[in-house]
Amino acid sequence: MLKLLFLLITGIGLMDCLTVCAQTETYAEKLGFPKGRKVVLFHVDDAGMSYESNVGTMNALDKGIASSTSVMMPCGWVPQFFDYLRKHPTIDAGVHLTLTSEWDNYRWTPLVGREKAPGLYDEQGAFWHSVAQVVEHASPDEVETEIRAQLARYRSFGLQPTHMDSHMGTLFEPKFLPKYVKLAIEEKIPILFPGGHASLIIKANNIPASLQQLLQQVGQQLWNAGLPVLDDLDGTSYGWNLPAGTAMTDENLRSYKTQKFIELLKAARPGLTYIIMHCTAPTEVFSQISTSGPTRKGDMLAMMDPALRAFVENEGIIVTTWRELAERRRKVVK
Repeated sequence: MLKLLFLLITGIGLMDCLTVCAQTETYAEKLGFPKGRKVVLFHVDDAGMSYESNVGTMNALDKGIASSTSVMMPCGWVPQFFDYLRKHPTIDAGVHLTLTSEWDNYRWTPLVGREKAPGLYDEQGAFWHSVAQVVEHASPDEVETEIRAQLARYRSFGLQPTHMDSHMGTLFEPKFLPKYVKLAIEEKIPILFPGGHASLIIKANNIPASLQQLLQQVGQQLWNAGLPVLDDLDGTSYGWNLPAGTAMTDENLRSYKTQKFIELLKAARPGLTYIIMHCTAPTEVFSQISTSGPTRKGDMLAMMDPALRAFVENEGIIVTTWRELAERRRKVVK
């Protein structure tokens, strides 16, 4: 999916993108952060997906260093999470725009009816399991109808999202990306998009660095529309699993994941980096949803680990939120 992102949208060709001047000033610097500093959003995906996901997200935000989350509006535990958000109005929370339902025994369905978006529905009446299936069956207009409905449902709880992002990256697909960007610009809501140097995501996906101009083209479009833009993005923590033979204990999960996050922060270049994780406090019920409970629990434990916070503070890494980024962008003239 991420490789397709670099082949992008709206008729922009590689030679056109290569004419864009390489960005030397990071978006963090454009937003007024000190030159040469690493600025990070520790972002928790999948709030609202389950009770366990809600508890894990709350722990990471309230007791840990996590600074942002986003909510899966088609899922069953959304109302509980909004009860939490009403009681914590300063929490950084956005819309986790959802177009897939990936698990076998726990499914969710589109908010719009089948008559409005038949291409979003699989044979069980849920979203398709995979991004590829959504690309195959759904039209861009159907996707736009659904993501607008998810934004509307978020607002129906009486709150405004700080940002929007994309579950499983479906909206990064060239077929749908223009709709994602269009919604952001029309609604003036920041979106997850690595429009700067993108060094982590390029390395993680073995993509030639020369293609970063493709990302920069979209990043500049968002910036020109008055929205903050990210320099980089990393979502590798979901695949960080304990080495074979290591006992599956909370202490081992915490220690391993904390060290991996520290290594990631060391590898990050200066600029504004969005680090995605999935924080869950799994129960025996969650194991009936997914086998991902251990890696999700490890993310939660790492966010709550004083050692990670101490590293961030000692290294002078700035932890920010979408709220702060939007406010800083409003003050920037250029």
